[in-house]
Parts: sequence; structure tokens; C-alpha cells
Amino acid sequence: MPVVGPEKLVKLQQQGEGIRNDHGKTSLTDALIATNGIISPKLAGKIRYLDSRADEQLRGITMESSAISLYFSLLRRSAPEAQPEQKEYLINLIDSPGHIDFSSEVSTASRLCDGAVVLVDAVEGVCSQTVTVLRQTWTEKLRPLLVINKMDRLITELKLSPAEAYTHLSKLLEQVNAVMGSFALGERMEDDLRWRERIEERVNKTKDQDGQGEGAKGRKTSIAQDEEGVVMSSTPAEYEEKDDEDIYFEPERNNVIFSSAIDGWAFTPRQFAGLYEKKLGIKRHILEKVLWGDFYLDPKTKRVLSSKHLKGRNLKPMFVQLVLENVWAVYEATTGGPNNKGDHGLLEKITKSLNINIPAHIMRSRDPKALLSAVFGAWLPLSTALLVSVVEGLPSPSAAQESRMPALLEQSPGADQIDGKINDAIVHSKQTIGEPVVAYVSKMVSIPESELPGNKRKGGMLSAEEARELGRKKRAEIARAQAQANGEADVASVTDALSSAAIGEDEEVETTNGTEMQDEDPEHLIGFARLLSGTLTVGDEVYVLPPKFTPARPDAHPQPKKVTITALYLLMGRSLETLNSVPAGNVVGIAGLEGAILKSGTICSQLDGAPNLSSTTAISTNAPIVRVALEPAYPGDLDKMIRGLRLLEQADPAVTYEQLESGEHVILTAGELHLERCLKDLRERFAKCDVQAGEAIVPYREGIVRAEEMEAPKNPELGRGRVEMTTASKLVTIRLRVRPLPATVTEFLVKHTGAVKRLYSERKAQEEERSVPKGDDVDGEETNADQPEDIEEHDVEAGDSMEEAGQVLSMEEFRKRLTEAFAEEKGEREVWKDVVDKICSFGPRRVGPNILIDATHDAICNRFLHDDASQTSNGAADKQTNTLADTTTHAFQLATHQGPLCNEPTQGIAVFLESLSLNTSSDSEAAQNTGRLTGEILRTTRDAIRAGFLDWSPRILLAMYSCEIQASAEVLGRVYSVITRRRGRIVDETLLEPSTNFTILALLPVAESFGFSDEIRQRTSGFAAPQLVFEGFEALDEDPFWVPRTEEEIEDLGEKADKENVAKRYVDAVRQRKGLFVRKKVVESAEKQKTLKR
Repeated sequence: MPVVGPEKLVKLQQQGEGIRNDHGKTSLTDALIATNGIISPKLAGKIRYLDSRADEQLRGITMESSAISLYFSLLRRSAPEAQPEQKEYLINLIDSPGHIDFSSEVSTASRLCDGAVVLVDAVEGVCSQTVTVLRQTWTEKLRPLLVINKMDRLITELKLSPAEAYTHLSKLLEQVNAVMGSFALGERMEDDLRWRERIEERVNKTKDQDGQGEGAKGRKTSIAQDEEGVVMSSTPAEYEEKDDEDIYFEPERNNVIFSSAIDGWAFTPRQFAGLYEKKLGIKRHILEKVLWGDFYLDPKTKRVLSSKHLKGRNLKPMFVQLVLENVWAVYEATTGGPNNKGDHGLLEKITKSLNINIPAHIMRSRDPKALLSAVFGAWLPLSTALLVSVVEGLPSPSAAQESRMPALLEQSPGADQIDGKINDAIVHSKQTIGEPVVAYVSKMVSIPESELPGNKRKGGMLSAEEARELGRKKRAEIARAQAQANGEADVASVTDALSSAAIGEDEEVETTNGTEMQDEDPEHLIGFARLLSGTLTVGDEVYVLPPKFTPARPDAHPQPKKVTITALYLLMGRSLETLNSVPAGNVVGIAGLEGAILKSGTICSQLDGAPNLSSTTAISTNAPIVRVALEPAYPGDLDKMIRGLRLLEQADPAVTYEQLESGEHVILTAGELHLERCLKDLRERFAKCDVQAGEAIVPYREGIVRAEEMEAPKNPELGRGRVEMTTASKLVTIRLRVRPLPATVTEFLVKHTGAVKRLYSERKAQEEERSVPKGDDVDGEETNADQPEDIEEHDVEAGDSMEEAGQVLSMEEFRKRLTEAFAEEKGEREVWKDVVDKICSFGPRRVGPNILIDATHDAICNRFLHDDASQTSNGAADKQTNTLADTTTHAFQLATHQGPLCNEPTQGIAVFLESLSLNTSSDSEAAQNTGRLTGEILRTTRDAIRAGFLDWSPRILLAMYSCEIQASAEVLGRVYSVITRRRGRIVDETLLEPSTNFTILALLPVAESFGFSDEIRQRTSGFAAPQLVFEGFEALDEDPFWVPRTEEEIEDLGEKADKENVAKRYVDAVRQRKGLFVRKKVVESAEKQKTLKR
């Protein structure tokens, strides 16, 4: 294969129409890399070139997404009779991981691309990660290509006939299309709901304008009148159904590729249509449509028949007869037969009919695989099928941005304030110098200094000058070594040797003191970015927009940083190539952003009207859930470890680093394998010191339920959950009631955490705008204080799902859906009636699944779910009462952040504030005691909420993994035993036809999951491997404080209760870790010691 130099790739970057950005899988990309001469075609599929880490090669899985730019040329005709012209293309390929722990790498890669190559195993079919990747392509509006890989397994492992394989592939395709259909159906239902709401709003407005007399007119009439009147809208009178043909994978549309990466072949129906066009006398475009599906070839008339016209004849489908049987024949000729040596006569016949020549040394080879690869490499090369499909099936950057970017810009904060020139440049991918430069940085990549292009020799051969310089250095080293060996060497001669080695004035001369510095190889962070508009040049000054930036308030805190681009790099997998400038539409590495971007961000050449694209993306479906405390093995290395942790947090999109109040340094990771990789990177690359990891800290939640056998209320007069407390100074009396929220409401709030967060941010912005004239400095300080909390919540909590990240609910829509969730509760309708209007806060951290309801007579608290923040206080009594109400709301946040069981956040509780009375004789006395009262109210309210919580039956909620395992029937029992022993629960089990493998879906507590993957592999001898995805929190149906009370329970279980209280074990373990009091019996059964004489 000819070697393609970086100069050729840089030249192609300027041609926007010839660029394709997509991402695929490692073994498959080897075949594409081989076309550029980077690796040998013989090693394609085996070397895994883009797995550049040692642990990636060792484990055989990809852990980090890697990018590479490839050159591809194609002969194309502008018209059927025209001469073919050579067209050149630049393909930016990003290889992303398939393991669920590293799904954040898929998310960061998808925003940079215009298309996706989605691989599905021909045997295993649709897995959980397949659904995740397809959902990501759907959310990001990428155009996908489906590759059904490992087709060789159908022949060699399952031993299927071509007809059976065709049936299996049809079912597999149906499964993938069913997943895509479910996404389309969900979006269609949401669109339909919004359309109906808009129609109802317009009908109601028309009724209000026209009066009651004309209110009985039909819907269409009122719409027409409305369109002619003042209110202008683009809402159609009938719901417009979207065309869903483009979302499905169909081989006849050439968006499905059948391949075997390990054997180096792939094909689309289009290739076989070209082969059979002359032989059958059927036009190529007709053959493309009938090669897949229920179409049959009449052997006599050479006509294509549908299933209706078979008339009882037993004919094979055309895909079986013309495609699969030929592929099967090649396998039979090369690796078939009784000794797996193949059939030499059949092979000669195949090579003659295909008109391909196999080199003599390969024909004589004893390795059947080499012969197989040679035949397919000449007949159906993988690179040709895939690259042609990518070039013809995926859009160019300008076409892709024109369809994707308008919706993306609309979702960004302050979309109305985006500069029209910037908007136009992004949508049309304008490359002209002088156009606004906008780039999206999806993640920061850490590169050792020694691997930067400036520190590496360019080209394969040494120039004459480089050879002379290298010789001087070597002579200097030899002279110094001799001087040290002799001990009494002439110092002048050594000095002369060293001076002759000094090539320039800036050359540093190595000394014994500098050897340690030379061994240091510092890490540099480079932005992994997609340039959306303009041309970026080294030396340009650009603004880095922070995550909460909005063009409506460009100067708000934190201020955007202005940085200078120090270098641009062409990403070439394991290496980088230096660039001077990059036009729009390319994937590029940007140096100079270190310290300005934490994980992802937007850079723009101007501040006014700049879009913030980093706030519209979901980082990962598998949110960080495993928390581990770290400490250096030697206390003196603490500063090194902290610097390393900060670097690690920037370099890994799914890692969060925080320092707890106790002083512990904690990182959050997506799973056990991810944690292992992070610790390895920390020790070897970032901190470069020995780091010790403690036991994993797993999150829990605390909740309450109404159980049948609860203790009597603490205060029967007030009722269950109602508490009345007075502060220590007897000045304030608080009365509140705690109740469990309906399950539907809790589920709704957990799912829509992102919507609550957005509504809270909007409300806060409104309050800040009104309070700006009164005191800018105070407001600015409050904003600064709140931001770390909000950012921490976004990073730490595993509540923001990918679907929710792109969903924006207005205040009115959120109110309506929350009201519907309350209406589903049938048992206590009177309790929850009109409760949505009285909600004054969510908690903890203002966005959690607990609510504070203002049930006071005077409505003293601000109401959260009101469109206008100025109307939230309905006639509050006075300023003093308002201050006390705000303090009570803050106490609610504290109480829900640390529950009474083990100081974990609560979930699913409602707190009704019934009264808050001030027992003072005058306002002046209350004003004097404000400082003291604030602390007393915080403590009293928190204690009251905890007492009301414990009046119900408490529950501990466990973080749960959804576990998907594929295992054969022989090891099924072992898999079940491992899951059961770790307190898991089997949810579903399905047989994967036609194989004997089963897909098992189970729920497993995160606390019991450590070592689970290794144990499964050991017990099943590697025949089963689990995929763990964070599912949410599930209540353990057991009261931690339960003890036998009734006579039957004492009779059955005894006073000590023979069975272990699992919930209490979890609670005690968390309390012990946090240093809280744990009630334990040190001595179970003590007896007086006796001395017995014989």
C-alpha cells in the first residue's frame, strides 16, 4: 500500500466537500488504516493500531477514543456516459470504546462527527451498548451506517447454511430497526403532544378575543381566524406526519454493510449488483433493490419474481442464491473439508470465475487463513466497501451542519441573543478567513511531552545535519563516560568534548543534577475539537466560554477567558502532526487551552453573541457512581497527587474529583474497570507517585413508606408524621408534617432533575436581574457561592439521563405533567389536591426528588412553580416572617441532604409546613434576635423533619446496576448462582436463536458488584461477560429498625430474630464509615468465669 504523507491530508482539509467525519471500531479501522500504508495489510484486524495504550492491547478492549485522518480516492462519473474522474476525500475517523464503563468516550466523540458506523455482532445481536450507541446517534442527529460484523462466526461457529443465515440476518435487522423505530415513536408522541397544546392555546386565545358568542366554532375555523389576526404562528391545522423512511436500515438503500473484520472482507448489495448486471441482463439500480428481501430468480426466464408469483416452486431468495452461497463457497474452498484444509479444485474454479490471481507462495501456504484473506482481499476488500459507503452515504461537513446545527443552536442557552453572522457561519460551515471562528471542544486529551511533534524527529530518514548533530552528542557522551571511568581524566578534554556537542546556545548540557529532570515527562492537555466555522490559525486569540455562559449576559461571572492558540495538531492515532491553520469542518487538536477548559467547552473569536454549545450535550449515559478515597503512600507526595488528580479530571470526561469536608480526596468513576484505568494513569502518568485507594464508597438514598405493621405514632394527638417543635429560646414555634410522596411523583422528579435545575436557573436569573440596581457586588458573591454547588450536583449525581439532557420543559409544561403525576395517586386525593401550586422548594440542592409544600394560612413562603417570580409571595406577612421562611427552606435542604438513617440524601418525601409562628412582643425584639433565631430555626426545623421521617417505616434505597450477560446453556446455572449470592434479581431471560446462548437481564446492587465481572468470568471459564449500567435507586423492602414484637414473631424468630437484617447491615456500614454512632453488642453471651476442680 502507498504511504500517504501528512502534507496530502493537510491539503485535503481545505476541501470541505471531500471531508467525512465518522466513528467505527478498532479491528475494522485497521483495514482502513492499511489503505494509507500506515500498517501492513497482513496485520490488519490483529494489530489494533488505534489501541495505543498497553492495557488496551493486554485486555483486548478500547478504553479511549482515538482519531485518525485517512486519505481515500475514488473514480466517479458525473454522468453515465462521461469519463470517470478521480475524486479525493479526507476521512476523519474516531474509534470509540464498546465497553459500557467508557460510554462517555462515545458521547464526546459523537458531537464531533457527522455520521456513525454502528457495529453489531452477527451472533450476539442487539446488546445494551448497541441501544446506547443508536440512541446517541439519534440524539445527535448523526446519519448512521450499520455494519453487521463477525459474519464468519455464522459459518465457523454456528455452522449455519446460507438460507439459515439469511433468516438470522433478517431477524437481526428487524431488531435494530425496532430500536430505531422506538426512538422515532417517542419523538413523534412528544411532537404530537406539543402540537395539541399549541392548538388548544390558540383556540382559547381566540375564544377570549371573540367572546362567548363565537366560542362554539370549530377548531379549524378558529385557527384560520387566529392566523389572520394579531397572533402569528406556524402551527399547522393538521398534524404533519414526518417521513420515517430515512431512519431505518435497509440493505437495498446501501446503508447496511455485511463484514468480517478479522478475515478482511465486506460487501454491500451494490457491489454484487455490479457483478451480476451483465450476466443477468438486469439494470444495476433494479438489482440493488431486489437483492435483499423476498425476491426470487427464475432460473429459466432469468426474471425476478416476488413471493406471490412463486406458484409453489421451492426457490431460494436472491440474496441466498447470488450472495451468501458464493461467500460460503470461498470458506468451503479454503478452510472447509474434513481436515479444514479446504478444497483445492473448488478454489481454482472460484479464482478463475472471479478472474483474480492468488500469488504462488500463498497458494502453497499451509495456513488456510492466509489463503482465505488473499481471496477475499482481491474479491471483496473490506476497505473498499466501507469507505465507498462512508463517502456516498454520509454527508459532508457543510451538509451535515446545515441539518444538525439549527436545532442544536436553538437548545443552547440564550439562543435568541446569538449573533446572526455567527449563526449563519456555523450553519453553512463557512471556511473563509475573517468569518467568526467557533469550535466545540468535546474533551481534553493528555499527551506526554516526549510525544509532541516538536520533540520527535520528523520523517523516516535522518538528514545530513541531523546525523552530524547526533554524532556530536554521542561523542560527548562517550567522552564523559570515559572521564568518569578513569577518575583522573583531563578535565579540559571533557570540557572540549562537551562544548563540541553543544549545537546551539540554547542547548542544555546534561549534568548529574539534571538527570532527574530529564526523566520527568510532563503531560500536556490538548483540546479534542471540531471546528464549526471560520479558519483557526496558530497565534489567534479566542474566548473560552464557561459552561454556564449565555450570550444574553456575556459579562456575567465567571468571565470567559481569552487564550492564545499555541499549536494545532492533525490527529493521527498514536502520533500528532503540526498544522499552521485549520478550516471549518475538520477534527483538530488545539494546544493552549490548558487551565481554561475543565472537560468540554466552546471557543469563539468574539464574545458578543457567541453560542454556548457545551451546555447542550449529555456527557455520558453511565454517570459516575463509584466513589473512592485516595491517599499517597508517602505523605510528602500529597501535592503531587493533588496535581495529578486535577490533570486526570481534565483528561477524562467521566471522572470527577472533589475534596470532602473531612479532608479526603475522592474521585468518582463510571465503574470498576474505569476506576482501575484511572488509578493506573494516576500512578504512571499524572501523579507519578504511589497512590493508595480505599474501599469504594457507594451512594445510598433514604426513604419512607406506609407499612402494614408500623409502630404507633410518636404523638397520637397530632397524627403520624406531624411534628410541632419550639426553638430553644421559645421565640419560634414550627409545625410541619412529613409524608411519603406517591411513587409516580418520585419517579417523575428523579427523571426530570435536569428540568428542575433549568427552571431554578431561570428563576434565579430573573431575581438577579431585578436585584442588580440594589447591589451588584452582593449578588455577584451569591452567584459565585452557588455555582460550585450546582456544578457539583451535575457531576456527582447520577440522575441526569441522556434523554433528559436534550429535553427542555417550560414552567407551564412541567406544572401540567407534575399535576398529572399527582392525579394518578388514587388513595389520598384530598391530601395532594392543588399541592403543585403550593410547592416552594425541591431538595436536596434545590433539584432533588423531595418537595417542601407551604400549607400555612398566610402563604409565607415563595412559590416555585409560578411563571413570574415577582408573584411568588402571595401577601407575605412581613419582612421578618419572610426571613424566617427562607431559613426554613434552607433547613429543608439540609434535612433532605442528610437523612436520619446514615446521613445519605433522602428521596420521595413531602414536607408540609403548616405553621411558623413568632412568639415576640415587638418587631424590634425579633430584629435584635435575628442572628440567633436563624441558627435555632435551622436546627429545630431539621430535627422536626427527621422526627417526622422516623414516624413512618424508613427504608434504605440501594444504587442498582442493570446487568446484561450473554451465556451459553452450559454455564447458565453458574451465572445464576453468582447473581443470587450477590443479592441480585433476574429480570428477564431470552434465548438468542439460532445459537444456544441466552441473554440474561438482572438487577444487581452496586455495593455487591465489586469483583462481580472477574467472578463471572472465572466461574464460567470466560464464556460470559457482564455489562453493568447504572439503573437508579431501588428500595430494600426491610425496615432497618425492625425487631420481633408480636407473640408470633417472637415465637417464630426468637427475641434476637434469627434472620439477618440486611438493611441494618447496610446502614451500620455507612454510619461506621462516616464516623457516626453505631449501636453494637460487643459481648453477645457473657458467662461468669469459673475455676473447676477435678
